Amino acid sequence: MTEPIDPDADPRVPARAHLPVLCVIALGGGLGALARYGLSVALPTPPGHFPLATFVTNVAGCFLIGVLMVLVTDVWAAHRLTRPFLGVGFLGGFTTFSTYAVEIHGLLRPGTVGTAFLYLGGTLVCAMLAVLAGVRSTRWAVA
Repeated sequence: MTEPIDPDADPRVPARAHLPVLCVIALGGGLGALARYGLSVALPTPPGHFPLATFVTNVAGCFLIGVLMVLVTDVWAAHRLTRPFLGVGFLGGFTTFSTYAVEIHGLLRPGTVGTAFLYLGGTLVCAMLAVLAGVRSTRWAVA
């Protein structure tokens, strides 16, 4: 039998053993969602304008997942709940694909189609570059 893709969700482990993982994911997700809400309040987007709060949230979350994955795989002997709490929970609750999709849809109107495509492509490119920057900068910092 091969190793599970996600070691935090090994089906060979009894369900009750997953309770701590589920609890830290829920806690982290709630905190991440609160942080995202805080950014949306700090950076409100007027109708028809570039959704800066969601853009910053998603790009920052991608950078942070790059940092986290280097730390928990290459640097630390991390506690088994660190990655579920920070990666799945906090960063999963912080970043948002659904809001990104809804905002693109809302911008696909006469006069803002260019903004929609700038947001669509800009987020994807910047998010990928942010993960790469997070990985490389963390590897450089710990070297």
